[in-house]
Amino acid sequence: MRHAAMNRRSFMGRSLALGCSLAASPLVTPVSFAAAPWPNRLVVIILRGAMDGLDVVQPVGDPAFAALRGSLPGGTAAGAHDLNGFFALHPGLGELMPLWRAGELSFVHAVSTPYRDKRSHFDGQDMLEAGTPDLTGRGMRDGWLNRMLQQVPGIEAETAYALGHDEMLLTKGGAPVANWTPDVGLSISPQAELLARRMMADDPLFHDALTEALMLSGADELAEEQGMIAPDMGGMAEMDAPEGKRARQPHNAIARFAAEKLRKDARIAAFSLGGFDTHLRQDVTLPRALRRLSDTILTLRAEMGVAWQKTAVVAMTEFGRTARANGSRGTDHGTGGAMLLAGGALRGGQVLGDWPGLGRADLYQGRDLMPTRDVRAHAGWIMRGLYGFDRALIENVIFPGLEMGDDPGLIL
Repeated sequence: MRHAAMNRRSFMGRSLALGCSLAASPLVTPVSFAAAPWPNRLVVIILRGAMDGLDVVQPVGDPAFAALRGSLPGGTAAGAHDLNGFFALHPGLGELMPLWRAGELSFVHAVSTPYRDKRSHFDGQDMLEAGTPDLTGRGMRDGWLNRMLQQVPGIEAETAYALGHDEMLLTKGGAPVANWTPDVGLSISPQAELLARRMMADDPLFHDALTEALMLSGADELAEEQGMIAPDMGGMAEMDAPEGKRARQPHNAIARFAAEKLRKDARIAAFSLGGFDTHLRQDVTLPRALRRLSDTILTLRAEMGVAWQKTAVVAMTEFGRTARANGSRGTDHGTGGAMLLAGGALRGGQVLGDWPGLGRADLYQGRDLMPTRDVRAHAGWIMRGLYGFDRALIENVIFPGLEMGDDPGLIL
């Protein structure tokens, strides 16, 4: 299939009719690589759509949590995996529990960028990838990961494929970075997909072929987020897919390709995963997005071999979601959220962060989890632990305006 080259922002701008779900779409997923002269590896995953940290790492020990999420199916402790007696992990990430027990998985709660109040996916993602304290100035022309690379002499881009997408803002800048994206691209509107499904409903061969094509392209996810298909029309196909089909899905292709490069000369990989915009039917959409995240991390671990022991994975999202469920079995754009850390280089098995509480007086603007630490600080400590960067360099150049605070001891 032909995959047209298109800048992410221009694509969004021409697709306003689809609403904010496009900001979480896996159809716009660049992958970037850079080689570096260190043995340690860093993988940054941008979780597009604003992942609901309160559902992913559930504060079941907070007495206000059940009341806030009682109307959200699957949004309380049912089926969740206990982490430390206070927090429990969403069942969609249950396959990562062996990593938790092995000390290769951690979470940081109640974090956010400095972005506040407007809660726009586009602005939130730009600020997350730029790593700046606001949306103005020089910093918006490059990304924090590229600024990190600019501090290392002799950086060379890893030879890779370029199949049409521009680089992420995260990796944009003066340091050379190669780009690659999987050769999967099927663009179809939710309305057209629904019509196609109905036309093929009585022909199992064509119906199955359509379902698989949509699943591989990610269009199935976009349609489900728009409420155009119900779970019994194939919306759960990815969750129930046999292992062989799961392995062929785009996120796993990305992870395998990243692992191949990171086993060799590449030391930095960055890409995005979509599907975390959960205004509607969060009990359906979030497990699917988390399954992709889990698959991605497990594929990286399996395919990287011994290099995994020198690897840290940082998964970040633009902001969290409202503390209270909405009337559509979902949650709306919020402020404080959670980040996921994984890898053999990690001192894992921890839920980090200063928990602010979920009482009404504790919430940001009476509606959101209160952020108690800058998400950039933990990314900064990861970089310092992996590569030994000076703290002043991280706070003034890589993440301008950042106060890193105390060292949380993330790296072994």
